Amino acid sequence: MPADASNARGDFLPRKRLLSDAEMDRLVRAFVGLGVAKIRITGGEPLLRPGLVNLIERLAGIAGVEDLALITNGILLPQMAQDLAQAGLGRITVSLDSLDEKVFARMTGGRGSVARVLAGIDAAEKFGFGELKINTVVQRGVNDHTVMDMVRYFRGSGHILRLIEFMDVGSSNQWSSDRVVPGSTWLQLIHEHWPLRPLASHYPGETARRYSFADGAGEIGLINSITEPFCGQCSRGRVSADGVFYTCLFSGQGINLRPLLGSGRDPRNLTERIRSSWSERQNRYSQIRGEPGGTEAKIEMYRLGG
Repeated sequence: MPADASNARGDFLPRKRLLSDAEMDRLVRAFVGLGVAKIRITGGEPLLRPGLVNLIERLAGIAGVEDLALITNGILLPQMAQDLAQAGLGRITVSLDSLDEKVFARMTGGRGSVARVLAGIDAAEKFGFGELKINTVVQRGVNDHTVMDMVRYFRGSGHILRLIEFMDVGSSNQWSSDRVVPGSTWLQLIHEHWPLRPLASHYPGETARRYSFADGAGEIGLINSITEPFCGQCSRGRVSADGVFYTCLFSGQGINLRPLLGSGRDPRNLTERIRSSWSERQNRYSQIRGEPGGTEAKIEMYRLGG
């Protein structure tokens, strides 16, 4: 949460409003029944959830889940990576916006440390997660001067650094277009230092533009959601921790699935609600950004996940 957001001062959802493991199990089964094969656990910080390892094991055992991933700030990975691997978690993405301790502290409100995150990355690698994705959100005047250090550090590491344009998700992150550094800027700068070659997408709708280092030192990704919107190819739905289904990262409202998740409920009703919500969606916020009427309130990123 942004340090100056009201909710960051302790106004968290009561635990009773969070989906239980059983409700999440039913939810994932409904999505898988509609053809979803990739599930990502995000947040907030998912490693703070009590019993997360048991939940991961439960979800990993659902037939049809081909890719179970998790996004984390990495701080708790040193003590949790082994249990997550044994539970069946497939992939880990770590959010790390700078290797500079002062910049890191500014962006995280003084929580954690770069050293702790790097230790988490090492732990994940040790316990078999192999290639990790490292997400870096770039803000002009905040951490942009440390980006090339990130590229240098992770180049050849076996992990994939992904540079993400600063997005106007929610209303508390003080977004402005002046603080966006276009991905094309990094493509040019990195290419001048270490020549790059474009790579094909892994799948339709992939958000990152992929490039390999010409000398074989790995891969880098650019997520240019501000300067190169990809609404037309988006295939991602999101469900908040209290059971609200959002068909767009920039949504202001969603569909409450919680009443359909109770024990004894007909699962067909849940499936149909998800199907109709998705088929009727008309979200294209990134494409209409800046147009009249395009400034409506949006759900906060820490509730919706990336």
